[in-house]
Amino acid sequence: MATTNREKLFAEFPPVPTEQWEEVITADLKGADYERKLVWRTGEGFNVRPYYRAENLEGLRFLGSQAGEFPYVRGVRAHNRWRIHQTVTVTDAAAANAEALKLLDAGVDSLGFAIEKEGFTAANLDTLLAGIHLPAIAVAFSGQCMAELVELFLAKVEKEGIDKCEVKASFAIDPLVSGLAAKGTLCDSCMARIAELMARTAEYKHVRLVTVAAQTFGNAGSTIVEELAFALSAGQDYLARLTDAGVDAETVARKLRFSFSVTSNYFMEIAKLRAARMLWANIVKGYGPKKDCACKMQIHAETSRWNQTVYDPYVNMLRGTTEAMSAAIGGVYSLKVTPFDASFEAPTEFSKRIARNVELLLKHESHFDQVVDPAGGSYYIENLTESIAAEAWKLFLAIEEKGGYAAAYEAGFIKERVAASAAAKDKNISTRRQILLGANQFPNFTEVAPAEITPACVTRAEAEGNTLAAYRGAMAFERMRLEVDRSGKEPKAFMLTCGSLAMARARAQFSCNFFACAGIRVQDNTFFHSIEEGVEAAVASGAQIVVVCAADDDYATAAPKVKELLAGRAILVVAGAPACAPELEAQGITNFINVKSNVLETLKFYLKEMGI
Repeated sequence: MATTNREKLFAEFPPVPTEQWEEVITADLKGADYERKLVWRTGEGFNVRPYYRAENLEGLRFLGSQAGEFPYVRGVRAHNRWRIHQTVTVTDAAAANAEALKLLDAGVDSLGFAIEKEGFTAANLDTLLAGIHLPAIAVAFSGQCMAELVELFLAKVEKEGIDKCEVKASFAIDPLVSGLAAKGTLCDSCMARIAELMARTAEYKHVRLVTVAAQTFGNAGSTIVEELAFALSAGQDYLARLTDAGVDAETVARKLRFSFSVTSNYFMEIAKLRAARMLWANIVKGYGPKKDCACKMQIHAETSRWNQTVYDPYVNMLRGTTEAMSAAIGGVYSLKVTPFDASFEAPTEFSKRIARNVELLLKHESHFDQVVDPAGGSYYIENLTESIAAEAWKLFLAIEEKGGYAAAYEAGFIKERVAASAAAKDKNISTRRQILLGANQFPNFTEVAPAEITPACVTRAEAEGNTLAAYRGAMAFERMRLEVDRSGKEPKAFMLTCGSLAMARARAQFSCNFFACAGIRVQDNTFFHSIEEGVEAAVASGAQIVVVCAADDDYATAAPKVKELLAGRAILVVAGAPACAPELEAQGITNFINVKSNVLETLKFYLKEMGI
């Protein structure tokens, strides 16, 4: 038999130890602090190194398992064929059925039905599912009267003689997460009813009754670690309560489904899904199931609503695409891409088609479904998985010490944590430490909100009492800009570029982006050869704001001269943080914008000065 020599690539190059890399990095930093310059402190509570090597995998206990093997960090199956999910709102059963059939022809194989029709009957269910071959697809129900709908659905399956093992269905019964988030108190009789339904569906291997709505936390502003820890805690609480109610742990675990949001934090989200499976597998393992397959977590993912914007909305298509990639690489059972216009209108046929086609493209053109856990073995993502798992587990244990999820929630712990994280995110967005493209950075300068954008679309709902309310991170900027669009005025900022050409252009570009975030029209200029020329043009433009854009060394003389010639006919702003700022302030020049500015509060100030 012929043998093949297997040579390692680049074997002729000697390995470089970490110490040598660090020596080069230290030299390149030229005395700058390594931790401050290169180490990223995440909002999730742990540090990320600037690079990782094989040695950083040492000690990671979950390495070595394959997809489909406990603890399922690499996936619960030996393939990555996720289901493409879209939701149909049901107010009229016949119309919803017609839409569902179109979706099936368009590539969807997981149908969601949001029941908004009151008094939903068996006849309504027959109409809704007419022409749909249940064994071929997955169905998920949410909305009104879920427990009653379970009974209607089971009766239909049994009446039609469909094999119980071939039915793939899930229901959004969730008193712990969705119920507490909406009402602040736990339904006393819910667990007994869920226990009854679990006994009723014992022979239905692929029917999931409880959907732990983890996206509730993400869409309210939580961190990735908090979303994971709270979801695991709620899942553990279901296990504990339902086993106390007489249902065996293996049955409970098989009847749970988890629904996560996926944000644009690309690698973090991949790691979150991997960590989620691993941690949940270990939680269920603690109950001593007969088979490890009971430890598998079924994950449904939805691209985030929190970071969607109503201005420059087509950017949401790009967000949804990268988020869908994270979910596909991280491994999910089903995935819903949120339509790009969902934040300000009922999604159109076009937006739903684009959302669906993102997944179809990832499958049929990019072949993401043909690779299982492509992130496996990545030094960076394996370490992210470990870090997220460690932080989530610490928070999980802290909740357990408080008596479990429901007790911690009713004590206000969950809301306090989410509110603190949301406030931190809001501050980062206000200061541009976190970018929302089109809202707080690089806005569409000429865009004016169309009629469908109403104040309600950009107004954050306050969560009353001990409840959680979804919002979007861009809302504060959007509300400010909408007020400008609806004010009947056209405020303008004029860029007075002078002094050093390179610095003048850089400062002008920064300032244009800055003021355009409020819907203020900006007039950029290449360069003025004299202050007099610039002021004359500024006054002629009718701008209410004049921004002096120059090098720091030029401001000491340029800014006072502009102030003198402008003579109070517009608000004078200096772009930058020059060393001469105290001297300028002593001369009455008090307005400065720079990279450390709170963009939101600064813009609100200028709008107020202009009477908006």
